[in-house]
Order: sequence, then C-alpha cells, then structure tokens
Amino acid sequence: MPDVFHKLRLRLRTLGLIGCLAALMAGLWVPVAQAADVEGVRLWRAPDHTRVVFDLSRPAEHRLFSLSGPDRVVVDISGADLNASLSDLSLDDTPLRGVRSAVRDNRDLRVVFDLKQGVRPRSFLLPAEGGQGDRLVIDLHDNEVRERRVEPASEPAGNRSRDVIIAIDAGHGGSDPGAIGPGGLREKDVVLDIGERLVELINSKPGFSAKLIRTGDYYVPLSRRRDLARQMQADLMVSVHADAFTHPSARGASVFALSRRGATSETARFLAQRENEADRIHGVGGISLDDKDEMLAGVLVDLSMTSTLNDSLRVGDSVLKSMDSVARLHKPRVEQANFAVLRSPDVPSILVETGFISNPEEARKLSTSAYRRQMAESIARGVEQYFGQNPPVGTLLAERRGGGGGSEQEYVISRGDTLSGIARRYNVSVTRLQQANNLNGHTIRVGQTLRIPSS
Repeated sequence: MPDVFHKLRLRLRTLGLIGCLAALMAGLWVPVAQAADVEGVRLWRAPDHTRVVFDLSRPAEHRLFSLSGPDRVVVDISGADLNASLSDLSLDDTPLRGVRSAVRDNRDLRVVFDLKQGVRPRSFLLPAEGGQGDRLVIDLHDNEVRERRVEPASEPAGNRSRDVIIAIDAGHGGSDPGAIGPGGLREKDVVLDIGERLVELINSKPGFSAKLIRTGDYYVPLSRRRDLARQMQADLMVSVHADAFTHPSARGASVFALSRRGATSETARFLAQRENEADRIHGVGGISLDDKDEMLAGVLVDLSMTSTLNDSLRVGDSVLKSMDSVARLHKPRVEQANFAVLRSPDVPSILVETGFISNPEEARKLSTSAYRRQMAESIARGVEQYFGQNPPVGTLLAERRGGGGGSEQEYVISRGDTLSGIARRYNVSVTRLQQANNLNGHTIRVGQTLRIPSS
C-alpha cells in the first residue's frame, strides 16, 4: 500500500497538481484574481489636451493604440466589465466625435474614442492613493499644440504707467477635486468661483489687472502655475484653497507664505504636504516635488537674502487682517510652510485658505454665493491696501502716491531685506540708493526708512 501512495505522489508531482492538492486539503486554495470593474468614467478638457479617467475597482492591464480610416484611439482593458455610462460624457470643445464600447474576445473591455482631429494619446495607471481608488488615465494631447501661454503685460503707450498685475490661482481642478466637504461640496468648485469673483473685483479697481491661472475645470501642475504667473509678469500670485483636516472641528481662514526651513505649525505642515502630493496623486508623471530646477534651486538657497519672501509675508499680513472682518482666523499671523506652488523666485506669492471645507459650519458658508463673494471682497481689499501703501515702481499706483512719475518714494526696512534686493525691486542702482541715503556701505537695519530715488 505505501508503494501505491508513493507512485500516486510522483504522478501528481509530474502533473504539477501536488501543490494544488495540498492547498485544497489545507483549505488554502486561492482563486484566480477577479477582473476589474470600471465603476466610473470622467472627462475633462484642458487647454492643450483632453483627459479621460476610468475609475477601477482594482488594478487592470490595458493596451492603448491608434487606428486610421477613420481616426480613432482604442483602449483594451483586460477582463474588465463596464458598469458606467459613456453617453453622459460632455464632448464639447474636445477632439472627440464619440465614445463607444464593446466586449472583445468574450473577456476584454474595448473602448473606442472616435476622433474629429488627430491626437497624441498617452495612458498610465494610478494606484489607489489619497482617497482615490485605482484609475486608468488616458490623455489625448492635441496635435496642434495650443499650450496656454498667458500674454505678458503690454508696455504702456507713451509715458503711461502700468497696472499692478495679480495672478489668481484657483487650486486643484479636473481630476483633482481637492477636499470634499459635507454633501459632496468640492474644493475645486468653491475656489474657482471665489477666484473668478476675485478677478472681477480686482479688475474693477483703477490701476489693477487680475488674471486667472486656471480658467476652467482642469488640472494645472504646481510648477506650471508658478510659470504662468511669471509669464503674466505678475506682481503677486494668490493661490486660493479651502482644504480639509483630519478633525472636522478644525476651523478658520489662514494665509500662508513659503518656508524653506520648516512649517510654523503642525496644521501648516499637514496642509503643505497634502497640497504638494497633488501632482503625484493626479498623474503629472515624472514631476519631482523636490523641485530640482537649477535656477529655482539657486534662488531658494538665497531666498532669505532677497525681497520676494519678505514681500509675500507683508502682503499676506494685509490680506489676513482684511479677512478677519469676514471669517474667523485659524491663526492671527501669516503662517509658513513649504508649499510647492509658492516656490516662485521672483513673484511674491501667498496661499489663502478660505476655511476648512471639512468643518460642517464653514462648509455651509462656503457653499453659499453670498459668503464666497464676501471672502473674495476681503482678499481683494487686503491686496488693494497693500499695494496702495507699497506700489511697485513704474505703476499707476506709484505715480498717484508719489504725485508724479518721477517723485521719490520711501521704503521701511524689514527683516530679510538687503540693499541690493531693494535696488532690484525699485529698478535703481545700489550706488544711487547709497547716495540718496548717505550710506557708506551695504549695512541697513530693520525699521530704517530709505528714500528711493526715481529710476
């Protein structure tokens, strides 16, 4: 009898079944992984591409390719079932004529994008992270590159002074909804509405010009937001948010400036980390949040020796004080953290948290048109008050404050200022600054008032 069992054992090993038999006997048999379900399909149009996101119940293999006659892009998702509607997708202002699906080889889901014009397709998988499930992302880049480029401020005609330029950055967008509040209130919708109101209000002020960085419901990478503000030749960038915290009791509006050395509070550190993860979580492939751009890295090393951060803190303080009349403040001072969107080398930048959307009371306020307008008005008022007292050289505000384009101005030294930085800001030489203030060297002190000669 033992010989019989031995022969059977050898036979099962030969057939490759002994492991399966042992697993079955031990009750440890693991079935083949289930196929993924496509639980939702979402589409957004950006200035230079169309993004389609498939929400998956689990990771799935896929294959993407193009066909001609007629032009179309095809994606095959291995073993997937479609549990979502394709007919509800809005194809306005996209290169898509239609989207259809079928089952291929009795097992794979095939989705076909019928095209009105050629595109350059790209696909990638995003793992479940940051409150999002597994996703398959299809980016259809326009063949005719329509990369959004913001026109810089035009040179004033004749001797006319220029406007103060404000770049308004509504956070998140597209596949990145931002924080989600009670009842499904989405941060991206709240802040775009506040941003649009803010642009309208600022543009109504003589001597000011405001522009949106994100003009619709699409995602803009964090570094691209900074680049667009620089293309505008902005005097200030205001990034508008309404974030969430781990506890719904957290409340209050805040203003943040950049910090290279560390956050000023645990909340500031948490919010910065959350915002900085957006590029990775929402599929900006290959972008490092360490930000190793050579020019920017060099500027950041020397940031404390320039006036950019100092200006950010000062305008942030003006905005925070103005917001105090509308909202409860989370902190009575401008906080600092290493927000990626604020790492601009030469554009003063602040991040405004209009409230915690995770707080039921603040979410209720942020959901109303009246409160959003009040918030926009308070931010605009803070910006206007700051530049009314600190008009950039060559602007209409500077001309009005000085009583003429060639009049001298005054500047009060703050922590972090250098003589060379002040000279660059007002477009005068260090030598002229020294002569106007009877300075023998480069030493200046906090609180000292400098006369700024006309450029």
